[in-house]
Amino acid sequence: MTTEVTLPSTSASPTARQVWTRTRGIALGLVLLLAAAVAIAVVRSDARHGELDPRSAEPYGSRAVAELLADRGVDTRVVTTLDEAADAAGPDTTLLVAVPDLLTPSQQTRLHSVFVRSGGRTVLVSAGSPSVERLAPGVVADPVTSFDSTLSPDCELPAARRAGTADTGGIRYTSLRLDADECYPSQRLATLLRLPAPSGDGDTVVLGSPDILLNNRLDQHGNASLALQLLGSRPHLVWYLPSLADSSAASAEGERGFFELLPSGWLWGTLQLFVAAALAALWRARRLGPLVPENLPVAIRASETVEGRARLYRRVNARDRAATALRTATRTRLAPLVGVPAPQAHAPEALLPALSAHLQGDGLSLHPLLFGPPPGDDTALIRLADQLDALEREVRRP
Repeated sequence: MTTEVTLPSTSASPTARQVWTRTRGIALGLVLLLAAAVAIAVVRSDARHGELDPRSAEPYGSRAVAELLADRGVDTRVVTTLDEAADAAGPDTTLLVAVPDLLTPSQQTRLHSVFVRSGGRTVLVSAGSPSVERLAPGVVADPVTSFDSTLSPDCELPAARRAGTADTGGIRYTSLRLDADECYPSQRLATLLRLPAPSGDGDTVVLGSPDILLNNRLDQHGNASLALQLLGSRPHLVWYLPSLADSSAASAEGERGFFELLPSGWLWGTLQLFVAAALAALWRARRLGPLVPENLPVAIRASETVEGRARLYRRVNARDRAATALRTATRTRLAPLVGVPAPQAHAPEALLPALSAHLQGDGLSLHPLLFGPPPGDDTALIRLADQLDALEREVRRP
C-alpha cells in the first residue's frame, strides 16, 4: 500500500498581520494629517464665509451696510461679471470693486476705461500692487501694510472729517497726483485716497482695508459714517464681486498653459524643497558615518546559533529550507571523504557513485536521502537528520 504525502507549501512572504504591524504607524500618521487638513479647511472656510458680500449676515459679510444704505434710499445690486459691472456704470452709480486683485490685467484695463467715462464714483477695496496701478493710475501700493488698524483722518475730505477715526488701516498708498485727497495716514502714507476724475463729477476712492464695510466692525468708531458717505453719494450702488468663473477673463487672456496658471513663486518653492531634501539626505548620510569593524562584546556558541535558526525555521514551518540546509552541509562534508572535488559535491552523478563505492552498496537508496523531496512533517524532518548523521558516521568509520 502506497501512501501519498502532500507537502505543505511554505512562503517567506510577510502575512497580512505582519504588514499591518509594520505599517500601522505610518497609516495612523497619514490619517491624523488628513484629519488635521480637513479640520483646518473647515475652520478657515467658516471663518471667511461670504466675506464682503452685501447679502451675507456673517461676521465678515456686508449686509449691515447694505441695509443702512437701503434705509437712505440707495439700492444695492450685486454683480459677479465684468460685463454686468460695465453695463451698470453711470453718473448716478457708485461702483464698488470688492477684490480688484482677482481681475486679470486686461479686465482691469477695460474696467478702468469704463468707469473713467461713466462720471460716477468707483470704490476700490484693498487694491494691491497688481491692480491699483491699472485701476488708479498715479497710485502706488506700498509693500508694507499699516501697523495700526484705527486711524485719524488728517485730511480735508468732508466725508473723512465728519466720520472721524475709522478702521482703515491696511494697504498704504502713495499718490503722484497733486489733486488727490490723502486721508487716514499711517507713517505718512495714506490708507484712503480720493482721486477726482479728469473731467466731470466722477472720482475714484482707493480704500486700504475692508474693515469699515464688515458686519462685525461697522458699529465701531466712525466706520458706519465713513462707509455710508463713501457708498451713499449716488442713488445706485453696484457691488462687484469678481469671480474666477467670469468668462471675460478666459476670453481676454486666451488659452493659457498649466505653468502659466501656477502662482509666480512656484519655481522658487520647488527649488527650496529640492535643496531641503538634499540637505536632509546629506545630514543623514554624515550622521551614519563610515563602517567601522567592531568586536562582539560576547562570544556566542555555535550551538546557540544553530538552535536559534532552527526555532526561526520552525516558527514559519520552513521544513523545506531546514532539510536543504541539512543535506547541503552533509554533502559538503562527505565529498572530500570519498574523493569528490568540492565544486561537484552537490552533483548527484558525481557524489552518489563515489559514496556507493566507498560503502560498497547500492547508491539508489542514497539519492532520496541526499537529494530527495522535503519532509512532510516535523517527525520526518527529525528522521532525515538522524539518517544523514548515521550516513556520515558510517562514511567516517575507518
